[in-house]
Amino acid sequence: MEYRKTDIDGVWVIEPKVFNDARGYFFESFKQAEFDAHIGHHVEFIQDNESKSGYGVLRGLHYQKGDFSQAKLVRVIKGRVVDVAVDIRKSSPTFGRYVMVELSEDNKRQFFIPRGFAHGFLVLSDEAIFTYKVDNVYAPQAEASIRWNDGTIGIEWPVDAKDVVLSDKDLNKGVALKDAWLFD
Repeated sequence: MEYRKTDIDGVWVIEPKVFNDARGYFFESFKQAEFDAHIGHHVEFIQDNESKSGYGVLRGLHYQKGDFSQAKLVRVIKGRVVDVAVDIRKSSPTFGRYVMVELSEDNKRQFFIPRGFAHGFLVLSDEAIFTYKVDNVYAPQAEASIRWNDGTIGIEWPVDAKDVVLSDKDLNKGVALKDAWLFD
């Protein structure tokens, strides 16, 4: 696998080596020792999650507060999405900035988002199956969300706002970055 640093410290794009032949393809999607060596520390993933969504569905910008924060390793099994990590570490020189990467069944990229970030993705295909590893359990009492269209972050989503499909929670409970619970 090729590990590429992004413009924000700790956020990585991982490109697998895919072996194609007449039967289909094969690639290694995760190797703990290799992952830890490139990331620079051990991340113990404890759970895998999967979601299915249609075109225009935007999930995010989500995170968990404090001791319940989660690092995520995300990828797309079917379809195509843009995935976003927003730095919400107050002391970071890149606070409030984001990284956006396209993940698809064709490019098989993975995106590593460390603790201290809000995360979201937008589906660009008719359907997408999205999977991710997390290093901490889901804790509803620690759940938090920043508005997907917060002007101070300025994410340039590649779908017209009228075509974005949000859950009631994302539509009504997301707050502005200035009002969000932040990491130190």
